[in-house]
Amino acid sequence: MKNTLLSFALLAGPVLHAGGLETPALTGVRPALILVKGAAGSAEYAPRFDRQMESWKKMAVQSGAELLLAAGDVNAAAGTTDRARLEKILTDLPREGPAEVWVVLIGHGTWDGKEARFNLEGPDLTAADLAGWLQPVQRPVVVINTASSSAPFLPVLAGPNRTIITATRSGNERNFTRFGESLAASLEDPAADYDQDGQTSLLEWFLRASSRTTEFYLAEGRILTEHALIDDNGDGKGTPAAWFRGLRATTKAKDNTPLDGSRAHQRTLLPDPSTRQMTAEQLAERERLEGEMNALREKKPKLPEDEYYRLLEGLLRQVAAIYEAGPEGRSGP
Repeated sequence: MKNTLLSFALLAGPVLHAGGLETPALTGVRPALILVKGAAGSAEYAPRFDRQMESWKKMAVQSGAELLLAAGDVNAAAGTTDRARLEKILTDLPREGPAEVWVVLIGHGTWDGKEARFNLEGPDLTAADLAGWLQPVQRPVVVINTASSSAPFLPVLAGPNRTIITATRSGNERNFTRFGESLAASLEDPAADYDQDGQTSLLEWFLRASSRTTEFYLAEGRILTEHALIDDNGDGKGTPAAWFRGLRATTKAKDNTPLDGSRAHQRTLLPDPSTRQMTAEQLAERERLEGEMNALREKKPKLPEDEYYRLLEGLLRQVAAIYEAGPEGRSGP
């Protein structure tokens, strides 16, 4: 039985490692990559934020994403604030469709015990602001807040078909965060492709960035003052990188809350060639089947072995059929 399943897996390609759902080659609609550079606060941080911006801009070029900037150097000439610019960008976005919306916040954050803010030139950005502007958007959404005290953004923004990443696990982690720099460096780090499937998912970027951040503190002999979280199941609780073994979260929460990661592993700005050739409908079906496989894996300890592999074979056959159909349902290459 296991050899049979291996044959199906080889035919289906990277079955358990889906790429993102949208590239120009897939849907004709580009994903949107919105970069928000916050107030530097001091001359020390300005070049560090600029370098992160450049890494993400390069990713936009490589992926063909629509690059939208909300930063002071763009808005000053237009006579508007960064906050107003971001609101306009999100308000003007097409609200429906399969193309992802990525919002990356690069900068500092604050927390007064009640409300977290991302520091901008001019009025700051709150989680409630961002949640309100994103509320009408029915597209897949990714929000990455790399700032200090960013954790309170997570429960406010989390929801169905959303992946939220914060650099901290609480608003009280107020020190400058290295996570944003680690994440920017991970965008071009071959070691971030943990499963060696030829593409790097958002989950892999998160895990690699978290690892690089921890390595920095250990090398400097410092206490780790930031703990990044990822939420992709919509419960608003988040899962730290330390709970993952490989690409699966294995540590269970005390209240048995479902863990995150499977949807984030289906998000990438640079899908592999086989994924690029698929239609949006084929990719949505593959994502659904992969979700069923992830759920089945969780049930494995409670199922008879033959029953588990029978069910898995059925799912693998369906995924293989998607690959065999070719773009737009055509059979074969």
